[in-house]
Amino acid sequence: MTLHRQAGPGADFVASYAEEDLVLQTARGLAGEVGLTPVTAGCGAVLGLLAQMGSARTVVEIGTGTGVSGIWLLRGMRADGVLTTIDVEAEYQRMARRLFLEAGFASSRTRVIAGRALEVLPRLSDAAYDLVFVDGDPVEYESYAEGAARLLRSGGLLVMHGVLTRTAAAACATAVRDSELWSPAVIPIGDGLLAAVRQ
Repeated sequence: MTLHRQAGPGADFVASYAEEDLVLQTARGLAGEVGLTPVTAGCGAVLGLLAQMGSARTVVEIGTGTGVSGIWLLRGMRADGVLTTIDVEAEYQRMARRLFLEAGFASSRTRVIAGRALEVLPRLSDAAYDLVFVDGDPVEYESYAEGAARLLRSGGLLVMHGVLTRTAAAACATAVRDSELWSPAVIPIGDGLLAAVRQ
């Protein structure tokens, strides 16, 4: 006997399910003004959920932008958690820093570092982080994954954005899948999230 699934709301329902408040809407609007495309609300909600599920206290974000993904991550993290966020554009980070405060997070909850991620990551402590989120230059994703392998504690989570739309990001996702260091899965939301647990 064959069971036929009834057609549901599908992609429209997924796209509209996660709601954003005024602070996130402002961050998203500013991103558009400076030519950035932040994670979708659905991706943001998944980021917050992953941070909450892992009881994340120490998180590294590669690609601050105007703070959209950072706000979602902070809302999922523990109340004493600290987000270390890295971006080459100090102008974007000024916007993000203001919006983190407007979202209710004390300045002690964020460590905002201006610079190239590949130059900053080596200065961060080994096995000291619960989650690393990557939304930077896809060409550098494999190097970011190598850095994350050092930064994450055993059981920590690597999350990479754009694996369904960016060729270099997809290639990195394949390399992560084929590595014995990671237990990965692709979450098909927005531009695609790779989530991989550090062994």
